[in-house]
Amino acid sequence: MNGFFASVELLDRPDLADKPMAVCGDPESRHGIILAKNELAKRCGVVTAETIWQAKKKCPDLQLVAPHHEKYKMYSKKINQIYLQYTDMVEPFSIDESWLDVTASLQLFGNGVEIADQIRERVKRELGLTLSVGVSYNKIFAKMGSEYKKPDATTVISRENYRDLLWPLDVGDMFFVGAATAEKLRSMGIATIGDLARANPLALEALLGKHGPMLHRYVNGLDDDPVRRYDQREPVKSVGNGITFKRNLIGLDDITTAVTALADTVATRLRAQQLKARGVKVDIKDPNFRTITRQKQLPHPTHSTADVREAAMELIAASWRPSDPIRLLTITAINLTGEMADEQLSLFDAPVIERERDESLDKAMDDIRRKFGDSSITFGQMIDNDLV
Repeated sequence: MNGFFASVELLDRPDLADKPMAVCGDPESRHGIILAKNELAKRCGVVTAETIWQAKKKCPDLQLVAPHHEKYKMYSKKINQIYLQYTDMVEPFSIDESWLDVTASLQLFGNGVEIADQIRERVKRELGLTLSVGVSYNKIFAKMGSEYKKPDATTVISRENYRDLLWPLDVGDMFFVGAATAEKLRSMGIATIGDLARANPLALEALLGKHGPMLHRYVNGLDDDPVRRYDQREPVKSVGNGITFKRNLIGLDDITTAVTALADTVATRLRAQQLKARGVKVDIKDPNFRTITRQKQLPHPTHSTADVREAAMELIAASWRPSDPIRLLTITAINLTGEMADEQLSLFDAPVIERERDESLDKAMDDIRRKFGDSSITFGQMIDNDLV
Protein backbone atom coordinates (compact mmCIF):
# COMPACT_ATOMS: atom_id res chain seq x y z
CA MET A 1 0.00 0.00 0.00
CA ASN A 2 1.13 3.57 -0.66
CA GLY A 3 1.48 5.57 2.57
CA PHE A 4 -1.11 3.27 4.10
CA PHE A 5 -1.82 4.99 7.43
CA ALA A 6 -1.80 8.44 5.82
CA SER A 7 -4.01 7.29 2.93
CA VAL A 8 -6.58 5.81 5.30
CA GLU A 9 -6.65 9.01 7.36
CA LEU A 10 -7.18 11.10 4.22
CA LEU A 11 -10.38 9.19 3.47
CA ASP A 12 -11.93 11.03 6.43
CA ARG A 13 -9.88 14.20 5.97
CA PRO A 14 -10.22 15.20 2.30
CA ASP A 15 -9.39 18.77 3.36
CA LEU A 16 -5.76 17.61 3.78
CA ALA A 17 -5.51 15.93 0.37
CA ASP A 18 -3.59 18.82 -1.19
CA LYS A 19 -1.41 19.48 1.87
CA PRO A 20 1.69 17.71 3.19
CA MET A 21 0.47 15.54 6.07
CA ALA A 22 1.79 12.82 8.33
CA VAL A 23 0.42 10.38 10.87
CA CYS A 24 2.26 10.51 14.18
CA GLY A 25 1.91 9.99 17.89
CA ASP A 26 1.15 12.71 20.41
CA PRO A 27 4.18 15.05 20.68
CA GLU A 28 3.01 16.23 24.10
CA SER A 29 3.50 12.74 25.49
CA ARG A 30 6.81 12.30 23.61
CA HIS A 31 5.41 9.81 21.13
CA GLY A 32 6.70 12.21 18.53
CA ILE A 33 7.61 9.86 15.69
CA ILE A 34 6.39 10.00 12.09
CA LEU A 35 4.49 6.77 11.36
CA ALA A 36 3.45 7.51 7.78
CA LYS A 37 3.30 10.43 5.35
CA ASN A 38 1.58 11.33 2.11
CA GLU A 39 3.35 11.97 -1.18
CA LEU A 40 3.49 15.75 -0.66
CA ALA A 41 5.24 15.31 2.67
CA LYS A 42 7.57 12.75 1.11
CA ARG A 43 8.59 15.28 -1.53
CA CYS A 44 9.53 17.66 1.28
CA GLY A 45 11.94 15.05 2.61
CA VAL A 46 9.82 13.76 5.48
CA VAL A 47 10.68 10.15 6.27
CA THR A 48 9.08 7.48 8.42
CA ALA A 49 10.45 7.05 11.98
CA GLU A 50 12.01 10.50 12.25
CA THR A 51 10.91 12.80 15.06
CA ILE A 52 8.20 15.39 14.56
CA TRP A 53 10.58 18.30 15.12
CA GLN A 54 12.92 16.94 12.42
CA ALA A 55 9.99 16.62 10.00
CA LYS A 56 8.76 20.12 10.84
CA LYS A 57 12.20 21.58 10.10
CA LYS A 58 11.98 20.12 6.60
CA CYS A 59 8.30 20.92 6.11
CA PRO A 60 6.99 23.75 8.36
CA ASP A 61 3.46 23.40 6.93
CA LEU A 62 3.26 19.70 7.73
CA GLN A 63 -0.22 18.74 8.97
CA LEU A 64 -0.18 16.15 11.76
CA VAL A 65 -2.89 13.54 12.32
CA ALA A 66 -3.21 11.09 15.23
CA PRO A 67 -3.20 7.36 14.37
CA HIS A 68 -6.30 5.14 14.45
CA HIS A 69 -4.94 1.60 14.47
CA GLU A 70 -8.30 -0.18 14.56
CA LYS A 71 -9.20 1.60 11.32
CA TYR A 72 -5.96 0.40 9.70
CA LYS A 73 -6.68 -3.19 10.75
CA MET A 74 -10.17 -2.95 9.24
CA TYR A 75 -8.86 -1.72 5.88
CA SER A 76 -6.06 -4.29 5.91
CA LYS A 77 -8.68 -7.02 6.23
CA LYS A 78 -10.74 -5.53 3.40
CA ILE A 79 -7.70 -5.38 1.13
CA ASN A 80 -6.78 -8.99 1.81
CA GLN A 81 -10.36 -10.02 1.11
CA ILE A 82 -9.95 -8.55 -2.38
CA TYR A 83 -6.71 -10.50 -2.83
CA LEU A 84 -8.47 -13.70 -1.76
CA GLN A 85 -10.87 -13.36 -4.68
CA TYR A 86 -7.92 -14.05 -6.98
CA THR A 87 -6.08 -16.75 -5.00
CA ASP A 88 -6.08 -18.45 -1.61
CA MET A 89 -2.27 -18.23 -1.60
CA VAL A 90 -2.16 -14.91 0.23
CA GLU A 91 0.54 -14.42 2.88
CA PRO A 92 0.34 -11.13 4.84
CA PHE A 93 3.80 -9.75 5.54
CA SER A 94 2.67 -6.69 7.49
CA ILE A 95 -0.52 -4.73 8.00
CA ASP A 96 -0.21 -3.19 4.51
CA GLU A 97 1.76 -5.79 2.55
CA SER A 98 0.96 -9.30 1.33
CA TRP A 99 2.51 -11.82 -1.02
CA LEU A 100 0.22 -13.53 -3.52
CA ASP A 101 0.99 -16.65 -5.56
CA VAL A 102 -1.32 -16.44 -8.58
CA THR A 103 0.16 -19.37 -10.51
CA ALA A 104 -3.08 -21.36 -10.33
CA SER A 105 -5.18 -18.31 -11.27
CA LEU A 106 -3.61 -17.38 -14.59
CA GLN A 107 -6.23 -19.21 -16.67
CA LEU A 108 -9.00 -17.34 -14.87
CA PHE A 109 -7.70 -13.78 -14.58
CA GLY A 110 -4.80 -13.35 -17.02
CA ASN A 111 -1.06 -13.05 -16.51
CA GLY A 112 0.66 -11.60 -13.46
CA VAL A 113 0.66 -8.02 -14.73
CA GLU A 114 -3.01 -8.19 -15.68
CA ILE A 115 -3.94 -9.54 -12.25
CA ALA A 116 -1.83 -6.86 -10.54
CA ASP A 117 -3.53 -4.11 -12.54
CA GLN A 118 -6.98 -5.53 -11.82
CA ILE A 119 -6.25 -5.56 -8.09
CA ARG A 120 -4.89 -2.01 -8.15
CA GLU A 121 -7.97 -0.77 -9.98
CA ARG A 122 -10.37 -2.54 -7.59
CA VAL A 123 -8.65 -1.34 -4.42
CA LYS A 124 -8.72 2.21 -5.75
CA ARG A 125 -12.36 2.02 -6.84
CA GLU A 126 -13.76 0.10 -3.88
CA LEU A 127 -11.65 1.45 -1.01
CA GLY A 128 -10.23 4.72 -2.28
CA LEU A 129 -6.64 3.59 -1.66
CA THR A 130 -3.66 3.03 -3.95
CA LEU A 131 -1.00 0.35 -3.93
CA SER A 132 2.10 -0.55 -5.87
CA VAL A 133 2.69 -4.14 -7.01
CA GLY A 134 5.82 -6.10 -7.76
CA VAL A 135 5.37 -9.02 -10.15
CA SER A 136 8.15 -11.57 -10.02
CA TYR A 137 9.05 -15.24 -9.78
CA ASN A 138 10.03 -15.09 -6.09
CA LYS A 139 8.93 -13.28 -2.94
CA ILE A 140 12.03 -11.14 -2.44
CA PHE A 141 11.96 -9.65 -5.93
CA ALA A 142 8.18 -9.19 -5.75
CA LYS A 143 8.67 -7.15 -2.57
CA MET A 144 11.42 -5.07 -4.17
CA GLY A 145 9.28 -4.55 -7.27
CA SER A 146 6.51 -3.11 -5.09
CA GLU A 147 9.04 -0.56 -3.77
CA TYR A 148 10.61 0.19 -7.15
CA LYS A 149 7.99 2.62 -8.43
CA LYS A 150 5.40 4.51 -6.36
CA PRO A 151 2.61 5.42 -6.12
CA ASP A 152 0.03 3.25 -7.89
CA ALA A 153 2.30 1.27 -10.19
CA THR A 154 3.08 -2.26 -11.34
CA THR A 155 6.72 -3.29 -11.78
CA VAL A 156 7.86 -6.58 -13.30
CA ILE A 157 11.15 -8.03 -12.08
CA SER A 158 11.93 -11.11 -14.14
CA ARG A 159 14.79 -13.57 -14.52
CA GLU A 160 15.83 -11.55 -17.56
CA ASN A 161 15.79 -8.00 -16.13
CA TYR A 162 16.56 -8.18 -12.39
CA ARG A 163 20.24 -7.46 -12.91
CA ASP A 164 19.44 -4.35 -14.95
CA LEU A 165 16.80 -3.05 -12.53
CA LEU A 166 18.12 -3.99 -9.11
CA TRP A 167 21.87 -4.39 -9.24
CA PRO A 168 22.63 -0.69 -9.88
CA LEU A 169 20.69 0.30 -6.71
CA ASP A 170 22.41 1.26 -3.46
CA VAL A 171 23.06 -1.77 -1.25
CA GLY A 172 20.88 -0.15 1.41
CA ASP A 173 17.88 -0.57 -0.91
CA MET A 174 18.13 -4.36 -0.68
CA PHE A 175 15.35 -6.05 1.26
CA PHE A 176 16.59 -7.18 4.70
CA VAL A 177 19.59 -4.80 4.59
CA GLY A 178 19.22 -2.26 7.39
CA ALA A 179 21.36 0.80 8.04
CA ALA A 180 23.91 -1.03 10.22
CA THR A 181 24.28 -3.91 7.75
CA ALA A 182 24.63 -1.47 4.85
CA GLU A 183 27.49 0.30 6.65
CA LYS A 184 29.27 -3.00 7.26
CA LEU A 185 28.93 -3.90 3.59
CA ARG A 186 30.20 -0.51 2.46
CA SER A 187 33.24 -1.00 4.71
CA MET A 188 34.05 -4.01 2.47
CA GLY A 189 33.65 -1.91 -0.68
CA ILE A 190 30.15 -3.23 -1.39
CA ALA A 191 28.23 -0.13 -2.44
CA THR A 192 25.52 -1.52 -4.74
CA ILE A 193 23.26 -4.55 -4.84
CA GLY A 194 25.31 -5.75 -7.80
CA ASP A 195 28.48 -5.58 -5.69
CA LEU A 196 26.70 -7.72 -3.11
CA ALA A 197 25.68 -10.23 -5.78
CA ARG A 198 29.30 -10.55 -6.97
CA ALA A 199 30.81 -10.77 -3.47
CA ASN A 200 32.34 -13.93 -2.03
CA PRO A 201 29.68 -15.71 0.10
CA LEU A 202 32.34 -16.87 2.57
CA ALA A 203 33.50 -13.29 3.10
CA LEU A 204 29.90 -12.23 3.63
CA GLU A 205 29.43 -14.98 6.19
CA ALA A 206 32.55 -13.85 8.04
CA LEU A 207 31.15 -10.30 8.14
CA LEU A 208 27.45 -10.92 8.76
CA GLY A 209 27.14 -14.52 9.94
CA LYS A 210 24.44 -16.66 8.31
CA HIS A 211 22.70 -13.46 7.18
CA GLY A 212 25.51 -12.90 4.64
CA PRO A 213 25.05 -16.01 2.44
CA MET A 214 21.27 -15.57 2.69
CA LEU A 215 21.53 -12.05 1.24
CA HIS A 216 23.87 -13.36 -1.47
CA ARG A 217 21.24 -15.91 -2.53
CA TYR A 218 18.49 -13.30 -2.50
CA VAL A 219 20.29 -10.75 -4.69
CA ASN A 220 21.10 -13.52 -7.18
CA GLY A 221 17.42 -14.42 -7.50
CA LEU A 222 17.68 -17.70 -5.60
CA ASP A 223 14.89 -17.18 -3.07
CA ASP A 224 12.64 -20.26 -3.14
CA ASP A 225 10.49 -19.59 -0.07
CA PRO A 226 6.87 -20.49 -0.97
CA VAL A 227 3.87 -18.24 -0.36
CA ARG A 228 1.72 -19.60 2.46
CA ARG A 229 -2.02 -19.97 2.21
CA TYR A 230 -4.03 -17.30 4.01
CA ASP A 231 -5.22 -19.82 6.60
CA GLN A 232 -1.72 -21.14 7.24
CA ARG A 233 -0.10 -18.22 9.01
CA GLU A 234 3.40 -18.55 10.43
CA PRO A 235 3.22 -19.26 14.16
CA VAL A 236 3.61 -16.24 16.43
CA LYS A 237 7.18 -16.17 17.80
CA SER A 238 6.82 -13.46 20.43
CA VAL A 239 4.26 -11.15 22.00
CA GLY A 240 5.44 -7.79 23.31
CA ASN A 241 4.47 -4.26 24.23
CA GLY A 242 6.59 -1.15 24.68
CA ILE A 243 5.85 2.40 25.80
CA THR A 244 7.69 5.70 25.54
CA PHE A 245 6.43 7.33 28.71
CA LYS A 246 5.02 10.83 29.20
CA ARG A 247 7.90 11.43 31.57
CA ASN A 248 10.98 9.45 32.52
CA LEU A 249 10.56 6.60 35.00
CA ILE A 250 12.56 7.34 38.13
CA GLY A 251 12.48 5.11 41.17
CA LEU A 252 11.00 1.75 42.03
CA ASP A 253 7.39 2.96 42.23
CA ASP A 254 7.47 4.31 38.67
CA ILE A 255 9.12 1.16 37.35
CA THR A 256 6.62 -1.10 39.11
CA THR A 257 3.67 0.86 37.72
CA ALA A 258 5.07 0.71 34.18
CA VAL A 259 5.93 -2.99 34.37
CA THR A 260 2.46 -3.79 35.70
CA ALA A 261 0.82 -2.03 32.75
CA LEU A 262 3.05 -3.71 30.18
CA ALA A 263 2.87 -7.18 31.75
CA ASP A 264 -0.92 -6.94 31.86
CA THR A 265 -1.07 -6.14 28.14
CA VAL A 266 1.41 -8.86 27.14
CA ALA A 267 -0.22 -11.57 29.25
CA THR A 268 -3.70 -10.60 28.03
CA ARG A 269 -2.53 -10.94 24.42
CA LEU A 270 -1.01 -14.34 25.19
CA ARG A 271 -4.27 -15.60 26.64
CA ALA A 272 -6.26 -14.20 23.71
CA GLN A 273 -4.04 -16.19 21.32
CA GLN A 274 -4.08 -19.29 23.54
CA LEU A 275 -0.31 -19.13 24.02
CA LYS A 276 2.08 -19.39 26.92
CA ALA A 277 5.63 -18.04 27.26
CA ARG A 278 8.68 -19.96 28.34
CA GLY A 279 10.71 -16.77 28.67
CA VAL A 280 10.52 -13.00 29.15
CA LYS A 281 12.67 -10.29 27.54
CA VAL A 282 13.02 -6.68 28.71
CA ASP A 283 14.37 -3.75 26.65
CA ILE A 284 15.24 -0.52 28.46
CA LYS A 285 16.10 2.80 26.81
CA ASP A 286 17.29 5.85 28.76
CA PRO A 287 16.87 9.55 27.78
CA ASN A 288 20.19 9.41 25.90
CA PHE A 289 18.85 6.49 23.83
CA ARG A 290 21.25 4.01 25.43
CA THR A 291 19.53 0.63 25.25
CA ILE A 292 20.04 -2.63 27.12
CA THR A 293 18.29 -5.96 26.55
CA ARG A 294 17.95 -8.73 29.11
CA GLN A 295 16.02 -12.00 29.05
CA LYS A 296 15.43 -15.07 31.19
CA GLN A 297 13.77 -18.44 30.95
CA LEU A 298 10.79 -19.20 33.17
CA PRO A 299 10.37 -22.27 35.39
CA HIS A 300 7.16 -23.19 33.57
CA PRO A 301 5.20 -21.92 30.53
CA THR A 302 2.81 -19.17 31.58
CA HIS A 303 0.35 -16.55 30.40
CA SER A 304 -0.14 -15.17 33.89
CA THR A 305 0.19 -11.42 34.35
CA ALA A 306 1.80 -12.00 37.75
CA ASP A 307 4.45 -14.32 36.29
CA VAL A 308 5.35 -11.95 33.44
CA ARG A 309 5.48 -8.97 35.83
CA GLU A 310 7.65 -10.84 38.35
CA ALA A 311 10.12 -11.98 35.68
CA ALA A 312 10.39 -8.48 34.21
CA MET A 313 10.97 -6.93 37.63
CA GLU A 314 13.71 -9.46 38.38
CA LEU A 315 15.47 -8.64 35.11
CA ILE A 316 15.29 -4.90 35.77
CA ALA A 317 16.45 -5.27 39.38
CA ALA A 318 19.49 -7.25 38.25
CA SER A 319 20.59 -4.84 35.51
CA TRP A 320 19.28 -1.31 36.19
CA ARG A 321 19.61 1.14 39.08
CA PRO A 322 16.14 2.45 40.06
CA SER A 323 17.51 5.98 40.29
CA ASP A 324 18.56 5.94 36.62
CA PRO A 325 15.83 7.39 34.36
CA ILE A 326 14.03 5.19 31.82
CA ARG A 327 12.52 6.72 28.69
CA LEU A 328 11.17 3.59 27.02
CA LEU A 329 10.44 0.12 28.37
CA THR A 330 9.43 -2.97 26.40
CA ILE A 331 8.38 -6.35 27.78
CA THR A 332 8.24 -9.32 25.40
CA ALA A 333 7.03 -12.87 25.97
CA ILE A 334 9.37 -15.23 24.11
CA ASN A 335 9.78 -18.97 23.38
CA LEU A 336 6.05 -19.39 22.98
CA THR A 337 4.06 -22.60 23.15
CA GLY A 338 0.39 -23.54 22.96
CA GLU A 339 -1.45 -23.15 26.24
CA MET A 340 -2.36 -26.87 26.24
CA ALA A 341 1.22 -28.05 25.69
CA ASP A 342 2.59 -30.55 28.19
CA GLU A 343 4.95 -29.21 30.82
CA GLN A 344 7.35 -30.90 33.19
CA LEU A 345 6.55 -30.08 36.79
CA SER A 346 9.30 -29.27 39.27
CA LEU A 347 9.46 -29.44 43.04
CA PHE A 348 10.70 -25.87 42.96
CA ASP A 349 7.74 -24.43 41.00
CA ALA A 350 5.30 -22.08 42.67
CA PRO A 351 2.58 -24.01 44.50
CA VAL A 352 -0.15 -25.19 42.15
CA ILE A 353 -2.84 -23.49 44.23
CA GLU A 354 -1.08 -20.13 43.85
CA ARG A 355 -0.83 -20.53 40.08
CA GLU A 356 -4.50 -21.50 39.86
CA ARG A 357 -5.41 -18.41 41.86
CA ASP A 358 -3.49 -16.14 39.49
CA GLU A 359 -5.07 -17.79 36.44
CA SER A 360 -8.56 -17.39 37.93
CA LEU A 361 -7.91 -13.69 38.54
CA ASP A 362 -6.64 -13.23 34.97
CA LYS A 363 -9.64 -15.05 33.54
CA ALA A 364 -12.04 -12.91 35.57
CA MET A 365 -10.37 -9.72 34.29
CA ASP A 366 -10.51 -11.00 30.71
CA ASP A 367 -14.23 -11.74 31.06
CA ILE A 368 -14.97 -8.27 32.47
CA ARG A 369 -13.00 -6.54 29.70
CA ARG A 370 -14.73 -8.54 26.99
CA LYS A 371 -18.11 -7.55 28.42
CA PHE A 372 -17.50 -3.94 29.44
CA GLY A 373 -14.40 -2.81 27.50
CA ASP A 374 -10.63 -2.81 27.99
CA SER A 375 -10.66 0.11 30.42
CA SER A 376 -13.38 -1.32 32.66
CA ILE A 377 -10.94 -2.94 35.08
CA THR A 378 -7.26 -2.45 35.83
CA PHE A 379 -4.72 -2.64 38.63
CA GLY A 380 -5.05 -0.05 41.39
CA GLN A 381 -1.61 1.46 40.81
CA MET A 382 -2.57 2.21 37.21
CA ILE A 383 -5.37 4.59 38.21
CA ASP A 384 -4.63 8.32 37.71
CA ASN A 385 -0.93 7.72 37.04
CA ASP A 386 0.96 10.27 34.92
CA LEU A 387 3.10 7.79 33.00
CA VAL A 388 0.92 6.33 30.25
